[in-house]
Amino acid sequence: MKINMDLVLITGMAGSGKSVALHALEDAGYYCVDNLPPELLAQFVVLESQQGATQVAIAMDVRSSSSLPQVPGQLRTLQEQGVRVKSIFLDATTDILVHRFSETRRRHPLSQAMAGGDAPDQRNALFEAIELERAMLAELREQAHVIDTSIIRAAQLQAYIKGLLNAAPSQLTLVFESFAFKRGIPVDADYVFDVRMLPNPHYEQELKALTGRDAPVANYLALQAEVCEMLEQIECFIARWLPALAKDHRSYVTVAIGCTGGQHRSVYLVEQLAVLFSKEWVTLKRHRELGLT
Repeated sequence: MKINMDLVLITGMAGSGKSVALHALEDAGYYCVDNLPPELLAQFVVLESQQGATQVAIAMDVRSSSSLPQVPGQLRTLQEQGVRVKSIFLDATTDILVHRFSETRRRHPLSQAMAGGDAPDQRNALFEAIELERAMLAELREQAHVIDTSIIRAAQLQAYIKGLLNAAPSQLTLVFESFAFKRGIPVDADYVFDVRMLPNPHYEQELKALTGRDAPVANYLALQAEVCEMLEQIECFIARWLPALAKDHRSYVTVAIGCTGGQHRSVYLVEQLAVLFSKEWVTLKRHRELGLT
C-alpha cells in the first residue's frame, strides 16, 4: 500500500526545544503529536493517511526508551511505502541542558529523584542522566539532521525547521553555517573550518558595524588573496566528498565556518559557498550569531 504523506520525526535531548519545533511545524500546517509510543508509529501513519492527512509531525524522546530501537526499521518500512520522511534531532551541549533543567526546576526523564538531597548530588545525577540519554539516542541522532539549539533563540529554531521543510526529502541537503568561536563550536557540524587567520574587517572602522552580507564587507574580503584561496580550498574539499556522502545515503551534511565574532569572514564565506553549491545541491544557510537564515 502506497502512502502519500510527509512525515517529520522530531527527536533529541530533553530540554533541547522539541516543543518549539512542534509549534513551528504546527504553524506550517502539520498535524503534530508529542511523545507517540514507537510501537504505534506505523499504525498511526496508516490511520492518519486513511483520514486524508498528508503532513504529519511526531515527537519521540527517551521517555519511550525501551522501544526506541524499533524506530529506524519502522522509518525504512514507511519510506518503502512512499512516505517522505524527514528526521530532525535537536541537541545542545551538556552544560546548557543542565542549566535549562536547573533554571526551570524540571526533572530529567532519566534522573532519579532529583528533588531533595545535596545540590552537588542532584547536579551529578543530572549529568549522568544526560550522558545516558545521549547513548540511548545515538542511533537516531546518526540518521537525522542535527540542529544545535545551545545558543539560538526560539525564533531561530522555528526558522531552521521551516527551512528544512522546503528541502527535497530524497536528496542530500547541504547546510552552511557561520558561527563565532568565542561562543563555541556548533554540535551539529559535520565539518568545521576555522577562518580566524584571514584578514578581519572588524578592524576597518567603516566595516566594523556591518556583516559579511553587506556589499562593502563582501567587496573588501573578495579582494583579499587569502580569503579567495580559503574559499577555493573549502569548495574543492566539499565538492570532492559530497558525491561519496550522497552515495552513502547521507540526508544532511552541515559545514560550519567559524571566525572570532561570527559577523564578517564566516558569514561572507557561507554566503559564497551557498551560491556555489546551490547550482547542483539542495543548499541551506544559517548565520548563528546574526539570527538569520
